[in-house]
Amino acid sequence: MVRYTLAQSPEVIITVKGKDSTKAREEAMDQLMDLMDTGKLATELKEGFSPKQFIEVKELEDSASEEEDSITQAVQILSNLATLKLKVMESRDEALKVRAAIDILFTDEAVNVDEITNLKDGFKVLKSFAQANVRYREARAKAEEARAVLDAALQSSEPEVKQPKLGK
Repeated sequence: MVRYTLAQSPEVIITVKGKDSTKAREEAMDQLMDLMDTGKLATELKEGFSPKQFIEVKELEDSASEEEDSITQAVQILSNLATLKLKVMESRDEALKVRAAIDILFTDEAVNVDEITNLKDGFKVLKSFAQANVRYREARAKAEEARAVLDAALQSSEPEVKQPKLGK
Protein backbone atom coordinates (compact mmCIF):
# COMPACT_ATOMS: atom_id res chain seq x y z
CA MET A 1 0.00 0.00 0.00
CA VAL A 2 1.14 3.49 -0.78
CA ARG A 3 -0.34 6.66 0.64
CA TYR A 4 -0.40 10.12 -0.90
CA THR A 5 -1.38 13.57 0.21
CA LEU A 6 -1.59 17.01 -1.36
CA ALA A 7 0.50 20.02 -0.43
CA GLN A 8 -2.71 22.10 -0.49
CA SER A 9 -4.55 19.65 1.84
CA PRO A 10 -2.13 17.60 3.92
CA GLU A 11 -4.99 16.24 6.03
CA VAL A 12 -6.29 14.33 2.97
CA ILE A 13 -4.73 10.90 2.62
CA ILE A 14 -5.32 8.79 -0.49
CA THR A 15 -4.39 5.13 -0.20
CA VAL A 16 -3.64 2.97 -3.24
CA LYS A 17 -2.58 -0.67 -3.49
CA GLY A 18 0.99 -1.42 -4.52
CA LYS A 19 4.17 0.61 -4.45
CA ASP A 20 4.79 4.18 -5.51
CA SER A 21 4.62 4.08 -9.31
CA THR A 22 3.10 5.93 -12.24
CA LYS A 23 0.16 3.53 -12.17
CA ALA A 24 -0.38 4.05 -8.42
CA ARG A 25 -0.25 7.81 -8.86
CA GLU A 26 -2.81 7.63 -11.67
CA GLU A 27 -5.11 5.56 -9.43
CA ALA A 28 -4.65 8.16 -6.68
CA MET A 29 -5.49 10.85 -9.23
CA ASP A 30 -8.75 9.02 -10.03
CA GLN A 31 -9.59 8.92 -6.32
CA LEU A 32 -8.75 12.61 -6.02
CA MET A 33 -11.09 13.45 -8.89
CA ASP A 34 -13.87 11.39 -7.24
CA LEU A 35 -13.34 13.29 -3.97
CA MET A 36 -13.55 16.61 -5.79
CA ASP A 37 -16.58 15.55 -7.87
CA THR A 38 -18.50 14.39 -4.79
CA GLY A 39 -17.62 17.53 -2.87
CA LYS A 40 -15.66 15.67 -0.21
CA LEU A 41 -12.55 17.68 -1.02
CA ALA A 42 -12.94 21.42 -0.54
CA THR A 43 -9.54 22.21 -2.00
CA GLU A 44 -9.62 24.00 -5.30
CA LEU A 45 -6.72 23.19 -7.55
CA LYS A 46 -6.83 26.41 -9.57
CA GLU A 47 -3.46 25.85 -11.19
CA GLY A 48 -4.27 22.26 -12.05
CA PHE A 49 -2.80 19.16 -10.55
CA SER A 50 -0.81 16.24 -11.90
CA PRO A 51 -0.04 12.82 -10.44
CA LYS A 52 3.60 13.88 -10.07
CA GLN A 53 2.56 16.46 -7.49
CA PHE A 54 1.29 13.87 -5.02
CA ILE A 55 3.39 13.66 -1.89
CA GLU A 56 4.04 10.14 -0.71
CA VAL A 57 3.26 9.65 2.96
CA LYS A 58 5.74 7.28 4.52
CA GLU A 59 5.22 5.59 7.83
CA LEU A 60 7.75 6.31 10.49
CA GLU A 61 10.09 3.39 10.76
CA ASP A 62 9.30 0.95 13.46
CA SER A 63 11.12 1.87 16.63
CA ALA A 64 11.96 -1.83 17.03
CA SER A 65 13.98 -1.79 13.82
CA GLU A 66 15.77 1.36 14.95
CA GLU A 67 16.56 -0.37 18.23
CA GLU A 68 17.80 -3.45 16.37
CA ASP A 69 20.04 -1.24 14.23
CA SER A 70 21.49 0.42 17.31
CA ILE A 71 22.12 -2.99 18.88
CA THR A 72 23.88 -4.22 15.74
CA GLN A 73 25.98 -1.07 15.63
CA ALA A 74 26.81 -1.42 19.34
CA VAL A 75 28.00 -4.99 18.82
CA GLN A 76 30.17 -3.90 15.88
CA ILE A 77 31.71 -1.12 17.97
CA LEU A 78 32.48 -3.54 20.80
CA SER A 79 33.92 -6.08 18.35
CA ASN A 80 36.18 -3.37 16.94
CA LEU A 81 37.27 -2.49 20.47
CA ALA A 82 38.14 -6.13 21.17
CA THR A 83 40.21 -6.35 17.97
CA LEU A 84 42.08 -3.15 18.81
CA LYS A 85 42.72 -4.30 22.37
CA LEU A 86 44.24 -7.55 21.08
CA LYS A 87 46.43 -5.61 18.67
CA VAL A 88 47.63 -3.32 21.46
CA MET A 89 48.29 -6.21 23.84
CA GLU A 90 50.22 -8.21 21.22
CA SER A 91 52.61 -5.38 20.36
CA ARG A 92 52.90 -3.68 23.77
CA ASP A 93 55.89 -5.58 25.24
CA GLU A 94 57.96 -5.32 22.08
CA ALA A 95 57.07 -1.64 21.64
CA LEU A 96 58.13 -0.86 25.22
CA LYS A 97 61.48 -2.59 24.62
CA VAL A 98 62.01 -0.47 21.51
CA ARG A 99 61.04 2.64 23.46
CA ALA A 100 63.63 1.82 26.11
CA ALA A 101 66.26 1.25 23.42
CA ILE A 102 65.63 4.70 21.94
CA ASP A 103 67.49 6.22 24.90
CA ILE A 104 70.73 4.84 23.46
CA LEU A 105 70.45 7.44 20.69
CA PHE A 106 70.70 10.22 23.26
CA THR A 107 73.87 9.06 24.98
CA ASP A 108 77.49 9.41 24.05
CA GLU A 109 78.03 5.66 24.32
CA ALA A 110 79.33 3.84 21.30
CA VAL A 111 76.79 1.68 19.48
CA ASN A 112 77.26 -0.80 16.71
CA VAL A 113 75.47 -0.94 13.37
CA ASP A 114 73.36 -3.96 14.40
CA GLU A 115 71.95 -2.09 17.40
CA ILE A 116 70.93 0.85 15.20
CA THR A 117 69.49 -1.47 12.52
CA ASN A 118 67.46 -3.34 15.14
CA LEU A 119 66.28 -0.03 16.53
CA LYS A 120 65.17 1.16 13.08
CA ASP A 121 63.27 -2.08 12.55
CA GLY A 122 61.72 -1.63 15.98
CA PHE A 123 60.38 1.79 14.98
CA LYS A 124 57.81 0.02 12.79
CA VAL A 125 56.57 -1.94 15.81
CA LEU A 126 56.58 1.20 17.94
CA LYS A 127 54.62 3.15 15.33
CA SER A 128 52.11 0.32 14.90
CA PHE A 129 51.65 0.02 18.66
CA ALA A 130 51.24 3.78 19.15
CA GLN A 131 48.68 4.08 16.35
CA ALA A 132 46.73 1.05 17.58
CA ASN A 133 46.81 2.44 21.12
CA VAL A 134 45.41 5.80 19.98
CA ARG A 135 42.66 4.06 17.98
CA TYR A 136 41.94 1.82 20.97
CA ARG A 137 41.50 4.80 23.31
CA GLU A 138 39.19 6.52 20.81
CA ALA A 139 37.20 3.31 20.28
CA ARG A 140 36.93 2.78 24.01
CA ALA A 141 35.18 6.13 24.41
CA LYS A 142 32.65 5.16 21.72
CA ALA A 143 32.28 1.69 23.22
CA GLU A 144 31.00 3.15 26.49
CA GLU A 145 27.84 4.25 24.68
CA ALA A 146 27.64 0.91 22.88
CA ARG A 147 27.85 -0.93 26.19
CA ALA A 148 25.01 1.21 27.56
CA VAL A 149 22.87 0.41 24.49
CA LEU A 150 23.44 -3.32 25.00
CA ASP A 151 22.82 -3.09 28.75
CA ALA A 152 19.47 -1.42 28.06
CA ALA A 153 18.58 -4.03 25.43
CA LEU A 154 19.48 -6.89 27.75
CA GLN A 155 17.33 -5.70 30.62
CA SER A 156 14.36 -7.96 31.04
CA SER A 157 10.95 -6.42 30.59
CA GLU A 158 9.48 -9.08 32.88
CA PRO A 159 9.13 -8.18 36.54
CA GLU A 160 11.47 -9.94 38.89
CA VAL A 161 10.01 -12.95 40.61
CA LYS A 162 10.77 -12.70 44.28
CA GLN A 163 11.84 -15.93 45.88
CA PRO A 164 9.96 -16.80 49.05
CA LYS A 165 12.09 -16.58 52.15
CA LEU A 166 12.60 -19.86 53.88
CA GLY A 167 11.70 -19.91 57.56
CA LYS A 168 14.16 -20.92 60.26
